[in-house]
Amino acid sequence: MTQAAERAAHRLAAEGLCAGYDQRTVLNGLDLQIPEGSFTVIMGPNACGKSTLLRSLARLIRPTGGQVLLDGQAISARPAKELARTIGLLPQSSTAPDGITVADLISRGRHPHQSLLRRWSREDEEAVGQALDLTGTADLAARPVDELSGGQRQRVWIAMALAQQTPLLLLDEPTTFLDISHQIEVLELCTRLQQQGRTLVAVLHDLNQALRYATHVVAMRDGEILAQGDPADVGTSELVEQVFGVDARIIEDPETGRPLVIPRAPASVGGSASPQAP
Repeated sequence: MTQAAERAAHRLAAEGLCAGYDQRTVLNGLDLQIPEGSFTVIMGPNACGKSTLLRSLARLIRPTGGQVLLDGQAISARPAKELARTIGLLPQSSTAPDGITVADLISRGRHPHQSLLRRWSREDEEAVGQALDLTGTADLAARPVDELSGGQRQRVWIAMALAQQTPLLLLDEPTTFLDISHQIEVLELCTRLQQQGRTLVAVLHDLNQALRYATHVVAMRDGEILAQGDPADVGTSELVEQVFGVDARIIEDPETGRPLVIPRAPASVGGSASPQAP
């Protein structure tokens, strides 16, 4: 396979990517491939560069070296509106205008599809309605966003990203502020979207959620990618210790058959030491 053909096999990729803030380098020459049609999860400890990588993929950060590729071409050359119709982003923290209602905020996800010749349409209305239904926020449509709980606001921001209807969706910690039931709802929604043909890239803190739901995992530490691939290949005790500094055993998730990480308990827990499993 030629280099150009190999690039085109991945919808989104990075080559030798370096990026950071205020003269501080965060990413150190990363090579990354996001398989088309995957649900890719980026995992790693705090401050390892996960969000910086996601923001670089969305062209919110200008690389200091290397490049991000979209369909085999430099993302820096894409017109802004075209890019907004291709890549949707749910940032780590978002601020809504004072007094805006849920329905109005979600409708802003349709802005990349508008133009002087194309105003609000039935297609836009259907996209917003579908996003409301998928995120369980239809009953909140008339309420001001600033009156909602943190978990409700997070689901509304996800709905706005879904209303954008991009084939690529980047999510920076989408389960933040959500209780466990809504975390599961969001991750199952990501799975459904991936199965419908979208490519998703998410930053998650929960290692076991990443290994359960992702089809492709990227493990980072100190601005570098230590491993990327199938969850079964990345979810090993050696890698968990290397990435997170946690001594853990890996067992088979009884529900999914995927790797399940069990941190080893210290001798002080339970009053006595338990024999270490192999």
